[in-house]
Amino acid sequence: MADEGAQPLGVKSSERTLDILELLAHSDRGLTLTEISRELTVPKSSLHKLLATLERRGWVQTDEVTRSRYSVGLSALQAGTKFVDADEVVHLTEPVLTQISDRLGEATHLGRLDGTDIVYLAKRESTHHLRMFSAVGRRLPSHATAMGKAMLATMPPDAVDTLLGADRQRLTPHTLTSPDQLHAELARTRERGYGVDDEESAEMMRAVAIALPLPVPTLNAISVSAPTIRMPREGFDETAELIVDAVLAAIPHLSLHLPGTGA
Repeated sequence: MADEGAQPLGVKSSERTLDILELLAHSDRGLTLTEISRELTVPKSSLHKLLATLERRGWVQTDEVTRSRYSVGLSALQAGTKFVDADEVVHLTEPVLTQISDRLGEATHLGRLDGTDIVYLAKRESTHHLRMFSAVGRRLPSHATAMGKAMLATMPPDAVDTLLGADRQRLTPHTLTSPDQLHAELARTRERGYGVDDEESAEMMRAVAIALPLPVPTLNAISVSAPTIRMPREGFDETAELIVDAVLAAIPHLSLHLPGTGA
């Protein structure tokens, strides 16, 4: 008699394929067959055919020198690009990001809460030589970012604890990892209407962000990021006000819901 809890072969293969793609998506340097096998606790013999199929279809690729390290391929890029192209929030906020970037010359981002992370969906690059590293598709822990804290502040405290759990990654010596510290900062975020990253996701970098109260089932935020030398703490209020003004200029129907608009 078949095990009722066992997955059909096709489902198991699909799950394994997705595990491979998700693992490679989080690797900056690519992974060898041995490393993938160890991370997923799957025999190399089982992975080899899957990887060969994924490579043939363009979902993964191997490095040009040794052909031994696997990374995501062009098909993954095309699928990701299609997602961004079709996203209504990305289209809605395009003029906002452009206006802020033109005004400040600093990196401007649209991000979305996905699980415990924020994911960059769109960006405008800084015009300065000294700039932060960021890219569409990059993920960062929400508790360590201005966008993440702006979005977490819209949630009840118990929901934040349930979402984040007890294990909170420390990215820099300044990252707030204790629940008490984070809740105190989220309370300040609610009071002032914007989130702050004060060297918490990367040293010598700061960011200011506001959550977007859009009528969509996702949580989204817009941020401005810059090196500490160009973003003093005294300028946080002014930067947040500029973001709000840019949002209102492009999306006027949000005026009743944004901080600092008299609602």
